[in-house]
This record gives sequence, structure tokens and C-alpha cells, in this order.
Amino acid sequence: MMPFSDEDLQAPVSSIIENKIAPMLARDGGAIKLLDIKNAKVYVQLQGACVGCSASGSTLKYIVEKELKAAIHPDLGIVNVPQGMENKLEEL
Repeated sequence: MMPFSDEDLQAPVSSIIENKIAPMLARDGGAIKLLDIKNAKVYVQLQGACVGCSASGSTLKYIVEKELKAAIHPDLGIVNVPQGMENKLEEL
């Protein structure tokens, strides 16, 4: 059980994505956008050069997931939302 509400998670998750993860991805022409947080699941979308890149799965797991879990909570879920699925989060 997560000790934080989704609202509590918003600020720290945004901060880590903007200040730590986005600059790492930007070096390779990639970008990331925080779409939503629901039930301790962080919905992000990899953008820019990350779209269609074969390493985007590894990026999500070893950069995005690792940073957020280490900084906030190990049980946090991270979901990459494919282009066009932004309004269908409950289906992911």
C-alpha cells in the first residue's frame, strides 16, 4: 500500500522528471511528459527521438523507473503511454 496519495506524488514526480530525467533524455534528442498519476501509477509519454526507438523500453525501465522508485517509493508503477492513447489511460 502506497503511503502517499496521487496528489502527494504530483510535485515530487514532476520535479524528478523535469530536473533529472528530461535532461538525460534530451541529450539523445528524446523528451518525456508526465500525463497523470492514478493509483500510484505514473503515466508518462516518451517523446521526440524516444518514439520508435528500440531502446525506449530500456530507457523507461532503467532511467525513468529507477529514478522515480529510488527517489520516491519502490512500489511506484510507471506506464509509458503510446502516442494516441493519452485519453485511454484506464485501458493501459
